[in-house]
Order: sequence, then C-alpha cells, then structure tokens
Amino acid sequence: MTQRPPFTLETALAKVQAAEDAWNTRDPEHVALGYTADSQWRNRDRFLTGRAEIVGFLRGKWARELDYALRKQLWAYQGNRIAVHFQYECHDAAGQWWRSYGNELWEFTEDGLMSRREASINDIPIAEHERRIFGPRGEGGPGGL
Repeated sequence: MTQRPPFTLETALAKVQAAEDAWNTRDPEHVALGYTADSQWRNRDRFLTGRAEIVGFLRGKWARELDYALRKQLWAYQGNRIAVHFQYECHDAAGQWWRSYGNELWEFTEDGLMSRREASINDIPIAEHERRIFGPRGEGGPGGL
C-alpha cells in the first residue's frame, strides 16, 4: 500500500520505513520508482532532476559506498511533508569504514511519490569494530539510531 498525504503518524512512520527498505536494496531503479519523474533533489552539493539522474547518481553512490546499510528515523511530518534523521555505514574500496549522519526533507505529491528531497549529510571515518549497522533491519540484529 502506498502511503499518501496528508500523513498521519502511522502513515509517516510507514513511509519512512518503506524508504529505508528500498534504499537498503541498493537497487537504483527500484529506489527511483518512489520519486516523481521530475523529482528534484539536493544531495550534499549535488542537484538532480528526474529519475534518470537519480538512477545515475545512485549507481555511482553504491559503486563507491560498499556494504551500505541505512537506518532512517521519523523526525517530523505535516501535510505532504516528512523530515527524517538517518545514519548509514559503508566502506570504500580501500577498506575504510564510514558512518554518515544526515537529515532529509521530503515533499510528496497526492499519489504518494516524492517530488522533492533535500539531504544534508556529514561523514566520519570509523574503525570496523565501531560499526553498529549490519545490513537491513532484521538481518543483523539491532541497529537503530
């Protein structure tokens, strides 16, 4: 079931979990289906428009960010907007692990597709023994925020 605005606490929580689940597939084409054909993104210092650019961006992201695992948490919601806090962990080709922290602002159309995504993200290097997110929820035990 697609969660559509205006959001309630229940539908906002479900929308956030659905986004986390989709991103943890690391399948750019699957993830892009949650966005409008002309969706606009700001991701760090990158500005993207449309599904084709989103897919290309995500392909590059997951080619660099190996063993990516994400957790999202609802921060706030109102009407057709949701704000989330997230963390993810991944490693680069050299084996350095990273934890990335961020906030996203989402805006949705009436059909429940995201038309706008604004993401601010900070990265810190971590040692492998400092990891706390191991795969999608349910696959690696606890790992919330």
